Amino acid sequence: MYGIGVLKGMWVTLVHFIQTFVDDIKWAGKRYYTPEGIAHRSSKDTKGIFTVQYPEEKLPVPEEFRYIPILLQEEDEHGNLHDRCTSCGICAKVCPPQCIWIVRTEDPVTKRPVPEPVDFFIDVDICMNCGYCAEYCPFDAIKMDHDYELATFDRHVQNIYNKEKLSKPVSYYAKIRPTNYAREEALRAAEAAKKVEAAAAKAAPAS
Repeated sequence: MYGIGVLKGMWVTLVHFIQTFVDDIKWAGKRYYTPEGIAHRSSKDTKGIFTVQYPEEKLPVPEEFRYIPILLQEEDEHGNLHDRCTSCGICAKVCPPQCIWIVRTEDPVTKRPVPEPVDFFIDVDICMNCGYCAEYCPFDAIKMDHDYELATFDRHVQNIYNKEKLSKPVSYYAKIRPTNYAREEALRAAEAAKKVEAAAAKAAPAS
């Protein structure tokens, strides 16, 4: 009979509508937007309708979420920040939309390149957030950020990010991507230990 499918669809909608209020009663006095609430609403056992009241309420992003690239800076023993970036240009070469521009540093006397950029630009309107720049960077100088709220009234002025706007300390990266940071630091420590062992073996007198 015609109309049965429509009635079934309306019944499913009504059930979801009722289950929403039943679930609200179960969670009375609690907030959905806590890690516990998000896990509940993301599970296969969730009931009803789940609406995020953005921007007052925001879903936590997963660690592997990626958006605009950032440049990492390390702190030396004197508390000064130094770029990991050596302005090698690999990121600009592999960038699919070609939205990266690097201004290299030159020694004023020899005119040879210095491994630190004068400036670093990314057009975030063109950036497709693919992560190739971070993946191919041989110095772990570029990582993908979690900040996705980039709305502006003047994109021609605000959305060309320079080095000052892109640079973040390593501690910031450790905060947004703790698992990745711990794994990468373990690898760096292992490589440093291998270099020390190799240097010690080379310096040891031949037996």
